[in-house]
Amino acid sequence: MTEQIVTELIRIDALTRYFDLGHGKRVHAVDKVSFAIAEREIVGLVGESGSGKSTLGKTLLGLHDKTSGSVTYRGEQLPAHYAAKDFQRFSRKMQMIFQDPYSSLNPRMTIGEIVAEGLLLHRLATVSAARVKAAEWLERVGLHADHLSRYPHEFSGGQRQRIGIARALILEPEFVVCDEPISALDVSVQAQVVNLLNELKQSMGLTMLFIAHDLSMVRYVSDRMAVMYLGSLVEIGPVNEVYFNPLHPYTRVLIASNPEPDPESERARPSTAIAGEIPSPVNVPEGCRFASRCPQAMDVCRQKTPQLQPMPDRRLVACHLF
Repeated sequence: MTEQIVTELIRIDALTRYFDLGHGKRVHAVDKVSFAIAEREIVGLVGESGSGKSTLGKTLLGLHDKTSGSVTYRGEQLPAHYAAKDFQRFSRKMQMIFQDPYSSLNPRMTIGEIVAEGLLLHRLATVSAARVKAAEWLERVGLHADHLSRYPHEFSGGQRQRIGIARALILEPEFVVCDEPISALDVSVQAQVVNLLNELKQSMGLTMLFIAHDLSMVRYVSDRMAVMYLGSLVEIGPVNEVYFNPLHPYTRVLIASNPEPDPESERARPSTAIAGEIPSPVNVPEGCRFASRCPQAMDVCRQKTPQLQPMPDRRLVACHLF
């Protein structure tokens, strides 16, 4: 049996993004996050609202400037501050599917113009050829070619998200950041969109960073799961290992609080709410950021920041318990 060769596509090293508020204050949105994504791999990124997931995805793609740290794509370090020529160069290979299908599509443009725009900007097709390819992609994501001349307001949320997927993938990128692509959709539509992404991943060989709140959906989609808390990565590893045997206390509570699909089981389940309030990202505490809410916190947790440490089962955990 030959050993499969794993090619690293994206590497993130100590990636940091702060937002200055003035008067010496700043929001620690993403703080020294490091991990790699292999070619054709899907990494699911989870955490509470405000943990920095979306900011990480946007900083990775250059939509936010990097405060420090680096992102490497196929061995090439990407710029800290993107100029127009950088977007022109890298957006062909790296795309984003945005969270809100209602605000991410230009209401003044037809669906044909929206989907074909990337091809024309990159001069990959003539206007007529771009329209033909846009029609093909609408069919591919489950819509119809005769929708080309219609406008976004004429479509449901699930249909708009499919249009956003077609817009991102028509360029045939290698890497896609999916920024909570199902959170604004009805439950009945979420599975359809996730299945579509899975099908396209298989047919196109896509690599993805899949950001989501729904841990069950992340488990279904992803090869590995990464957990963020208050701008820092606390655990990352094979998705089933993290989901069924979480090590970090925050990961344990996060997964325990994931709703049961059966309403009766959900009602009978004891409360798993995390004690205390999430600290301010402006005044980040010393030591472990989860210490003030952790039932297993020790003195060292409040004094020393834990670093990601390798575990025997191919995962990394940032916790003094390990």
